[in-house]
Amino acid sequence: MDFFTPIVDDPYTFGRIAAANSLSDIYAMGGMPQHALNIAEFPSDDLPLEILTEIMQGGLEITKQANIPILGGHTIKDTVPKYGLVVTGRVEKKNLTLNSTAKAGDVLILTKPLGSGIIATAIKKDKAPKSIMEEAVNVMTKLNHGAAIAMNSVGVNACTDITGYGLLGHLLEMCNGSKVSATIEFNAIPFIKGVYELAQKGFIPGGTKRNLEYVSSQVNFSENISQEQQYLLADAQTSGGLLISVAKEKAEDLQKTLTENNTLSSAVVGHVYNPAESTIYVN
Repeated sequence: MDFFTPIVDDPYTFGRIAAANSLSDIYAMGGMPQHALNIAEFPSDDLPLEILTEIMQGGLEITKQANIPILGGHTIKDTVPKYGLVVTGRVEKKNLTLNSTAKAGDVLILTKPLGSGIIATAIKKDKAPKSIMEEAVNVMTKLNHGAAIAMNSVGVNACTDITGYGLLGHLLEMCNGSKVSATIEFNAIPFIKGVYELAQKGFIPGGTKRNLEYVSSQVNFSENISQEQQYLLADAQTSGGLLISVAKEKAEDLQKTLTENNTLSSAVVGHVYNPAESTIYVN
């Protein structure tokens, strides 16, 4: 189950983003969603119910893309709108992928560009250019369905979806759970175009700042990595991509299959190795 408050003004778009985000955990484990329930909180005394209908229509569009039914749901009255899905999924035992089984020698591949948290903050302050906002929506509403199919086809060692703890937070969780360390190559990471400039202007969410503070004791940043770049790596994502840890000899096949499945990225962003003094090194 996952639900949250609007990060865009358009109700239909918000519903699409929230639904795509709710499905990600299933895909990250190598599973496929089976069905869903709507979960909503709505201030019906202050806003017309047509807005709630539009939100749910957006969610319905995404579940149709995932080829699953919405079987019902639950709505309660609240002062702020919230929406998301409860999703039931199924995974074949041979495809079950955990976030605690990365292996030394693995390659790290990221399937979506980063930056949605910073952009969402700029949107809320009406400071995000239309082109950046549209690209962020495109990223957030893209299902991780194709990425999950690709990693099941190739066979991978570990996976996590990049959401509220940012790339560094979720990678740290993977490293600690797997008892390994990792390097990240900043210049290899895909970002939504224009997000760095927004970071420079100070549109940093509170959650992103807390993420960076949380991981800082276990991350070693190269001297050339600026404060804004550190925030980009810790940026809290909504409906982010998958970070996949795959054996080096399978990496090229995975990249090819991801591209064939129309994922937004198949970038090699780092490597996994035996435990070192710092858990993560960023170059």
